[in-house]
Amino acid sequence: MTSARLLKSLLCCGVMLAAAGCGRLIPDAPRVGPYGQPSSPPSPWSGAGVGSGAAFSIDAPIDGGTRGAVARAAMRPEDCASVLGAARVTFTPVPDRANTEVCRIERAGALGADYGVRSRMAPAQPVMTCRLAVALSVWRRQSVEPAAMEILGARVDQIDHMGVYACRNVNSAATGRPSAHARAAAIDIAGVRLSDGRRITISNDWHGNTPEARFLRRIRDDACAIFGTTLSPDYNRLHDDHLHLEAEDGRLCS
Repeated sequence: MTSARLLKSLLCCGVMLAAAGCGRLIPDAPRVGPYGQPSSPPSPWSGAGVGSGAAFSIDAPIDGGTRGAVARAAMRPEDCASVLGAARVTFTPVPDRANTEVCRIERAGALGADYGVRSRMAPAQPVMTCRLAVALSVWRRQSVEPAAMEILGARVDQIDHMGVYACRNVNSAATGRPSAHARAAAIDIAGVRLSDGRRITISNDWHGNTPEARFLRRIRDDACAIFGTTLSPDYNRLHDDHLHLEAEDGRLCS
């Protein structure tokens, strides 16, 4: 090879290596979720430091250690976000705010799409603590959707809820201790809508031994192994139309 041709070859290689070092010029094709939808971008909190919660997976089956594992996963915001991001759950942080001395939202975010499940939350984008987001994601994946297929023979298209944050006391009493809703740490579930058009609700389908009632009791029982407090119509009449799922320390299941 002549010196001119050698110089030309080296220059070409240098250009190619420099271009390669600048990153991808063509974006990767989007990943596809299990039901054909595009995968989500990473959570704004994902990729942060790894700590005690980083080893926990939302896809782990429910067992006697799930409640404690959820609590440990949410001890540090960066760990909690990493758990959600690894599971492709969209969780967008919101600014802390305090409405009163006891009613405040801290280390919370808007729960968006979960790209590992079919069901969507309605209303969408509820703001909640990261611990509640992790617990709810485990419940959807490991209880609600599998139980619907097993007992009702249909997929869950939508989970209907009655809200998360509310500045009030327990049972909306005039006095007493603040509710977990006052900290965006609890969600009230009204029912689900299925792929075959059926709507299953706590208010209409809880009682009896119908497939619908067995489904609702199954997901209540599973919730008791995930959330600190789980309340149903079996607890009192104030819960006749919803499941109260609270992701804080506690051991109350009814």
